[in-house]
Amino acid sequence: MEFYMERNKIHYNKKSLDLSSKNPEMVEQDQILVIDDDGDILDLVEIHLASEGFRVKKAYSAWEGLQLLGAYDFKLVILDLVAPEMDGLAMCKIIREESAVPIILLSANSKVLDKITGLGAGADDYITKPFDPLELMARVKAQLRRYTKLNQLGNSGRPGQVIVLDHLIIDKDTHKVNLNGRDIRLTPIEFDILYLLASNAGKVFSTEDIFERVWNEKVFEVNNTVMVHIRRIREKFETDQRKTQIIKTVWGVGYKIEAVS
Repeated sequence: MEFYMERNKIHYNKKSLDLSSKNPEMVEQDQILVIDDDGDILDLVEIHLASEGFRVKKAYSAWEGLQLLGAYDFKLVILDLVAPEMDGLAMCKIIREESAVPIILLSANSKVLDKITGLGAGADDYITKPFDPLELMARVKAQLRRYTKLNQLGNSGRPGQVIVLDHLIIDKDTHKVNLNGRDIRLTPIEFDILYLLASNAGKVFSTEDIFERVWNEKVFEVNNTVMVHIRRIREKFETDQRKTQIIKTVWGVGYKIEAVS
């Protein structure tokens, strides 16, 4: 990877950032990267992750975080929204260009707009500081279960579970999506939402149903998490906004993908 500093900002050579190709000697299982300029937060998160058997790498800045991402095969990234040299949103976008690794954002701001912005940048989850370490661990485990399951399916060698709806092709085993001959890159949660709707074509799911089935958690408060992820899927699908959207909104009820007659 190539980086340089200019007025306290990080610039990077995109061609040199390859998060899909690591040094085999530096690959470890169940390794998590935590990026935060607050040493107390880093230590707290490390203690709880280590107590659950995870290996942890800590970075105090975006610079350190990007260097580590280029060297190690992480299973999850925990990232402070306000990081030195580069904010968490910009870093999310860089990671998402090269990797589908789960990302959990940490932020001292509890505003709904910030949560929506964070999820829209490619994060899979968002936790507000101060947080309950037990809640963070529960969310870490949920994201890792989903990520591990997808990787196992992709390498299982079993016949593919492929859904074909008109010009949309979804392969569950390889975690690949193709629309009109164009490969679409989705995050693990985006893929799970799409697969849920496509495998039940014609059925309407409420946002609560989608959240509980995809996140495997009960809904305790109404939020825009599902809406933001669906908006991201639509943005990746629709190069021409005049085209009919794959995921349709049933106003007052929820979302569905039409069955092909």
